[in-house]
Order: sequence, then C-alpha cells, then structure tokens
Amino acid sequence: MFEEEYKRRYVFGADYGTSDYKYGPITLGERPQVIENRGYFPEPSIVSKIMGVERDVVVGKDVVLFLESGADLLSRMVYPMRSGLVAKDDSRAWKVIRELTRASLEEFRPRGIGFAGFYLVAALSAVSPRYMYERLYEVYSELAKEGLVHSSTIIPQPLAVAIAHKATSCVVVESGHGNTQVTPISRAPIRGAIVALNRGGADANAITAEILKDAGYGDLAKEETLVRKVKEQLGLLPLDLDRAVSFARSNSSSVRKPIKIHGTRITIDLGGSSWTRFLIGEYVFDPNKEVFESYFKRGMPRPKDVKFGDAVFHGTTTIADAVISAVEKCPVELQPYLYSQVILSGGNLSWSTPQELKGIASDAATRVKKDLSERGVENVNVRSSEEPQFTVWKGCIVFGYSVPANYEWSWERMEGWIRFR
Repeated sequence: MFEEEYKRRYVFGADYGTSDYKYGPITLGERPQVIENRGYFPEPSIVSKIMGVERDVVVGKDVVLFLESGADLLSRMVYPMRSGLVAKDDSRAWKVIRELTRASLEEFRPRGIGFAGFYLVAALSAVSPRYMYERLYEVYSELAKEGLVHSSTIIPQPLAVAIAHKATSCVVVESGHGNTQVTPISRAPIRGAIVALNRGGADANAITAEILKDAGYGDLAKEETLVRKVKEQLGLLPLDLDRAVSFARSNSSSVRKPIKIHGTRITIDLGGSSWTRFLIGEYVFDPNKEVFESYFKRGMPRPKDVKFGDAVFHGTTTIADAVISAVEKCPVELQPYLYSQVILSGGNLSWSTPQELKGIASDAATRVKKDLSERGVENVNVRSSEEPQFTVWKGCIVFGYSVPANYEWSWERMEGWIRFR
C-alpha cells in the first residue's frame, strides 16, 4: 500500500516530441513544462573553465547563453529526433536525450528524506522501434543511480492521448513538429494499422518561410524561431482553399494582419499577399494542391516518402486519406466505432478561427470531418483535445497514476514498469 501511495505522489510524465520536450510531475496539474528538444555542444573554453560553467552539452533555457557564431551554431546544435525517432548509433543525440531527461527530473527533485526517485512515464512516437525503448531504459537506469528514477515505463503517444480522453476505441491523429501519426486504437494501438505522415509543424514552418521570402522578408526567413512565431500568429486553415483564396483577394482588409515581433522593432505585414496565410494550414492537410507547385519549382522540397527502420512515413497523403487508410486496415465490424471517435492532438492541429473569418477559416476538427464526409464516410465524429500540445503529457500522468506499481514490464506486451530501485 505504501508503494502505491508513493507512486501516485511521484508520477512524472515525459513527452519526447521532435521539436519540444514536455515534462513534469503530477503536482503540476494541467500543464507541463516545455523546452525545446535540442542540445548545444559548446567549444571548450579556458574562460568557461575558470568561471566554473564548462559543460559538455547544454540543454533547456541555458542554451541561448552558450551560443556562438552562425557557422559554429550549425555544427554544434543538435536536434536529437527526426520525425520523432533517434538514430540508433547517434551518440550525440542520445547524450542530448539523457541530459534533457536528467535536467527535467532534477528540476523537480524533492529535497529531503524519503524521496527514492520518480515513477517516470515516457511517451514516444507510435512507430518507434524497439531499440529506442532499450536505449531509453539504459538512460533511465543511469539516472536511477543518481536517485532520480525509481521505476519507468514507455507508452506510444497516441495511446497517451486516448488515455487522457478515456477512449477505448478511437482513431488518434497526433501531429507534432516532425510527423503525423494516425493510430487506430481498440484498448491498445493496432500497430499494423498505423499510418505515419512525413509532415508536421516543421513543414508548416517551411511554407511560412517561403511566404516570408516572397513578401520581402528573406533575411528573417532564415530565423527558425521567428518563422515559427509568424506561423502561429498568421497561419490559417481554410475550410475550402479555393473559396478562402477568392474571399481573401476580394476582401484583403479582412485577412491582412500586421504583426510586431515582441521585444524587437520588427513588424511583418504580408499586405496584398495576405491570402497566403491560408496556404500554411492547407499545406499540413493537403500538399497536393496546384498552388504549391510554384514553391516546389523554386526549390522548396516536396514532402517525400521516407523509411526509418520498418516504418514508412508518407509524404503527400492527405490527413483525411490517412485516417481512411488506417481505419480500413482494421476489421470491418470495428470501423464504425473508430470513425465515431476521431481524436485530434498535437500542436500542429491547433488551428483557430477568427470571428471575422468564420465559415472561411476552420479549426482542425471541422476540416477533418468535412474532408471525411466528402470521401463518403458516414456518421463520423471528430473532436480536438482541449489543449492539443499537452494531451500526451496528461495521458502519461493518468497512466502512471492508474497502473499498479507491481505490474512488471513485459517485452512481449510492451507495457508495465521496469523497476530500478
């Protein structure tokens, strides 16, 4: 009984996203901490050594304090995940993952007697290969020696979403920075039916950068953080692209929205090209539209099918077609139950509808439902997580709180706790 009480007190969620790492203990309540999933390997410096700030790898908010010249930045900044996956033999990437995890646990380590490590619940991409589980458990074993981890378990991100929504039969569309996972779930992920897309928030950033170049902001388009802010403030998802573009060109004042970058003198105004705001969301949902061909011809990479291990990430499949493809890999009698509960999660599906553009711009759930209905899917129900960026982390917390402490890890079932202490 004591062990159960201890576990519930010290459950810790860790959502390893391609762009952001969301983390924190159960005591945070509704929202985790968020830092970029990256690490910086600074040049060894005698000054740093004298001042006692010499570090092998820097993560979190401290990264900005160690940045060097642009040339060094490219070689020393490491983003460990590509489409949610870490290469097996990428030693620097695994160092970043270890340091991110260590720093996040250390941030919340209780001071005092009685703490023996967190019950750590980690969430990975649904298509993560077994070696990622093995390598993470090696990392957690090392951190257990520092008193930070008591026990750990790893679950697929879409399952965490389903758990947060208490949905036993559903389709989870989890779209983050690196990829989009469409996962049918019937008590557990139906792994043979998962459809992964090689598109995520990074691709929305890419089209945003091209739009900025065309609008005369070529220098700013090189700044990844700035491009992301522009995407988040200006990006729109159209209910129907042709109709939205026609409306925008006839009503330019309704879609024009100059924005000022906080803390700078920079103001961005797309002016007569404000209709391109709708391209940002459309590119996420359907990059096959004719309007994108001009960007491809000018050098923007077309989304490609890529393979990581046994997983294939499709480049240009639309989100609606991916949902249909995933569901139709499941038993026919299960399919109506799956269509009746399609759950959208992830920051890449956080599209809002300004009041003045109601009926022209769309939220993600309305757009997915429309696209599925147009493809002949009946009785479909689509909903978005209340806070799409944090749903996976919430699911980790619920899972960790609910699973008994004595439920041991099984490599056959890929579930349970691995105990280190």
